[in-house]
Amino acid sequence: EINFIAEGVKFAILGMGTVFLFLSLMIFVLNIQAKMIKKFFPKTDKPQQNNSSSIKSQEEEKKLVAAITGAVIAYKRS
Repeated sequence: EINFIAEGVKFAILGMGTVFLFLSLMIFVLNIQAKMIKKFFPKTDKPQQNNSSSIKSQEEEKKLVAAITGAVIAYKRS
């Protein structure tokens, strides 16, 4: 005679164990991959922008914000 509860517990433990082992292996492989990427492709710093280009970009950003603000106000009025 088959004990269904015992069989169910066996399958549950087997299934959860398989998933646990797979996830552990995946984490291990991803950590190794991250270390390899950091070793062979180190993070490079972006070149420093000169002050004139950063001032221009700030002015352009202010103009963009003003244009968006004007568009929102015009939309709300209509």
